[in-house]
Amino acid sequence: QVQLVESGGGLVQAGGSLRLSCAASGRTFSRYAMGWFRQAPGKEREFGAAISWSGGNTNYADSVKGRFTISRDNAKNTVYLQMNSLKPEDTAVYYCAAKSTPWGTRAYVAEGEYDYWGQGTQVTVSS
Repeated sequence: QVQLVESGGGLVQAGGSLRLSCAASGRTFSRYAMGWFRQAPGKEREFGAAISWSGGNTNYADSVKGRFTISRDNAKNTVYLQMNSLKPEDTAVYYCAAKSTPWGTRAYVAEGEYDYWGQGTQVTVSS
């Protein structure tokens, strides 16, 4: 069982930056691939970024590629999402997710592949 708690959301002007954190409970965090998803008002939840449990592989949605960076610190049981050059269309609730996997090099993009989810943190980007 893994519990995930996101933090770092807030209100920022377009062009600004935020760093989201997701703290995970459990002793086997280093064997969980992690992902960030987001859900804008009136829209379905969508993939944002993912990282393998080794940290060596990442995947990004085209909409955030080049602006967002996912990283993890297994010693701190935490995954991060650094968001730069934010746009109003990035406004959403951001969720982190965890997937138990024996494959240390895989970064998963499909929502259905994840086993655990956090409660989400709101990010609002004003124009």
